[in-house]
Amino acid sequence: MKKTKDENTEEQILNAAKNVFQTKGMEGARMQEIADKAGINKAMLHYYYRSKQLLFEAVFKNAFSLLAPQLNAILNDDSSLEDKIKNFTMDYTSFMIKHPYLPNFIIQELNRNEDFILKLKENTGFPNLEKFKEKVAEEINQGMIRPIDADQLFVNIIALNIFPFLGKPLIKAFTNKDEKAYKIFVEKRKTEVSNFIINSIKQH
Repeated sequence: MKKTKDENTEEQILNAAKNVFQTKGMEGARMQEIADKAGINKAMLHYYYRSKQLLFEAVFKNAFSLLAPQLNAILNDDSSLEDKIKNFTMDYTSFMIKHPYLPNFIIQELNRNEDFILKLKENTGFPNLEKFKEKVAEEINQGMIRPIDADQLFVNIIALNIFPFLGKPLIKAFTNKDEKAYKIFVEKRKTEVSNFIINSIKQH
């Protein structure tokens, strides 16, 4: 009788893998540990995912598929540029607080496999910047913001939002924050980043 893959088991595996990848990283993670945490044997784990790389990609895609459509909706709605920046920062930071492993996943995977992002771009929810760029051009023409390259602005938004999660140990060391203080600091970034960016592009 042919085995069939069970959705609940697959979800258990992805949750266990997410936890192990988050604490051990891709290189330090072991399939046996993931199987133990998922409450299954290693043979069953290999039935669902033949390799650690495939499992890593599945966890990555699972998390990214939750975030990307959310950000894409903000970039492509009819709101003002100021609201887009505020909403993007709020949603991104809130999401990363819940999925702190994701930025490191992205960097790890791109360092190992630059073509991986092309696989993600095939997903319909991958952020599209066209409407964001149109909004930037429109507000420049209306004299609401100073002339700025839309790509540069978007990268500034991403960089200011992502670094506190990518550089967590460095930030904690520089600012002498323990885990509790760091969490408060990151929570404040939801408004600090958007205010900083909006003030930097406003036409004075």
